[in-house]
Amino acid sequence: MQNLISNVVQQVGSIVIGKELQIKLAIACLLARGHILIEDLPGMGKTTLAQVLSKTLGLSYQRTQFTSDMLPSDVVGISIFDTNANQFTLHKGPIFNQVVLADEINRASPKTQSALLEAMESSQVSIDGKTYALPNPFLVIATQNPLFHSGTYPLPESQLDRFTMRISLGFPNIEAEKQILGNSHIRQNISDLTECITDEQLIEIQNVVEQVHVSEAILEYVIALCHLSRKQIGSVNPLSPRAGKALLASAKAWAFMENRDHVLPEDVQAVFEAVCEHRLDSSGTISQTNETSIAKQYLDQIDPTSPLNS
Repeated sequence: MQNLISNVVQQVGSIVIGKELQIKLAIACLLARGHILIEDLPGMGKTTLAQVLSKTLGLSYQRTQFTSDMLPSDVVGISIFDTNANQFTLHKGPIFNQVVLADEINRASPKTQSALLEAMESSQVSIDGKTYALPNPFLVIATQNPLFHSGTYPLPESQLDRFTMRISLGFPNIEAEKQILGNSHIRQNISDLTECITDEQLIEIQNVVEQVHVSEAILEYVIALCHLSRKQIGSVNPLSPRAGKALLASAKAWAFMENRDHVLPEDVQAVFEAVCEHRLDSSGTISQTNETSIAKQYLDQIDPTSPLNS
C-alpha cells in the first residue's frame, strides 16, 4: 500500500516541483480523512496542487471561485420546483464532488464560508430540511490569499478548526523555478496524468491508517502539547480536543507513509505545525517573516520522552 502512496507523491511532484514536504502533508491530510487550507500569494501553485491531486487520485473534482457576491446555495445546491413532475428537484452544487476546491475562500462572505461547515464536519449537507450524504472519499481543499490583500474576510475560528491542516507552498528554489519557467505545457501535462490509485484502494488505505498503533506515551505527548496551549495568556488560542484528534490522525497517516505501523514522536512533530499553527495563531494567517512559529516554540518546550513532566 505504501508503494501506491509513493507513486502518488512522485506523480504529483512531477508537476508541483520542489514541494515534496507540502505534497506529503496534503496526502497525509487526505489519508487522515481531513481537509486542507492552502494559504499563499497568488500564482504560487495552490490551484495546480489541487488539480494534480484529484487527477492522480482519480477523484471527481470541482473548482469553485469564491467571490463576495456568492451565496451558500452556489456551494451546496438548491431545490427548484419541477412543474412537469410537480415536485421540488435538487440541483446539486459543487460540494457533491470527491475533491472540492474552494478557491480564494476568504473572498466570500462569512455566511457563504459557513456553508462548508457541516460538509467538512459530517460529510453531509442539509438543504431545505433534508440531509444528503456526500461522496466517499471527500476532501475540501481551500485556498486563501493573505489577509493583508484587499477584499478578504478572515476565516472565523470555527471555520479554521474544520481544516485539519494549513500549509503554504512558498516560493520555489532556483532549480525548481527554472523547471517551472521552462515548462510551457503544464496544462497538457496535467491532462496526461494517469490515475495511480482507485477509490476502493484509497478507502482501504484510510482504514489501515486508522489502525496504526498509538502508544500511551504518544497520547501523553499529544495531550501535553494541547495542555501547554491552554496555559498561555495572550493572543494564543488553546488547542481543543478536536485539534488533538486531528493531530493524532495526521501523525498516524505520516507514520503509515514512512512505512511504520506505529506512531513515533517524530511523526507528531512532522505534522504539528501544519495541524496546529492556524489554530494557535489568532491572526489566522501564515507569517511572512522569518520568526519562529508558535507551533515550533511549543515543540521545543515539551520533552517527548517525559511529556507530562515538561
